Amino acid sequence: MKLSVVIPVYKVEHTLDRCVRSVLQQHVADMEVILVDDGSPDRCPQMCEEWAAKDPRIHVIHKQNGGLSDARNAGIDVAQGEFITFVDSDDYISPDTYPPLLAMMGDADILEYSIAARLSLLERTYDNTNDYWTDSKAYTHTYAWNKIYRRSLFREIRYPKGKVFEDVYTLPKVLRSARRVVTTGKGFYHYCYNPQGITATADGRELAMLLEAHLQSGMPMDDTYYLYLLNIQTDVWERTNGAFKLPVWRLQTTRLHGANKLKAIVVNKLGIITLCRIEKILHYFKKPSR
Repeated sequence: MKLSVVIPVYKVEHTLDRCVRSVLQQHVADMEVILVDDGSPDRCPQMCEEWAAKDPRIHVIHKQNGGLSDARNAGIDVAQGEFITFVDSDDYISPDTYPPLLAMMGDADILEYSIAARLSLLERTYDNTNDYWTDSKAYTHTYAWNKIYRRSLFREIRYPKGKVFEDVYTLPKVLRSARRVVTTGKGFYHYCYNPQGITATADGRELAMLLEAHLQSGMPMDDTYYLYLLNIQTDVWERTNGAFKLPVWRLQTTRLHGANKLKAIVVNKLGIITLCRIEKILHYFKKPSR
């Protein structure tokens, strides 16, 4: 039951050791760690080789820079484990996270575990991946890295090169091939916020890609999911001078509360564009004075 851990590496010489050490200390007997040097211009290529010299479980791939998706794909291509997981090289894993998670896999195809101080999951088993998408609000945590997958799911699936928010494009495809998803509060992935990362710095064009990924996913829609996409749409509209992609959806206001209920009433009665204009005005007045 070998586990393949794929770690893309690029300009992370200050965090790489912490990341790799946290994985090697997981006490998983049958494990391979694939460090994918994505053409990093700093000391990372040398550091990867130094780690490989210390531990035979580590394999290193050196490649030309192609971005995060391309690096993950390179790791998937050579992985040998029955299961596969991903760790971003500026993040790390809590001690002894993987062993109990692997013991829980059973006949599950995907197991998602919690993210420290960011996402706390309930113990649930989903035999319908559509239920997992809506009930756990999986569309808000499509991250590649806090999940263990049966590697066979990636037989014909790869992360899209040249796309930001690549996880949103990929998880729905993986879910369509999966039969059972398990979520658990055991273990922790430690996500380290990067103020220069795409989530923090996304512009209108990139947010439009995020919205496009959701709309192309083919996953089921409910009111809560639609309102989540509506927030993205208002940001896209404001930052791209009116780009508009979200389809019309009649929201059931009796099931909603607070700001969501108010937004739903505006959308139902006045339309999405009116809501976008209101949001733009509110953002203008919320800007700090200089």
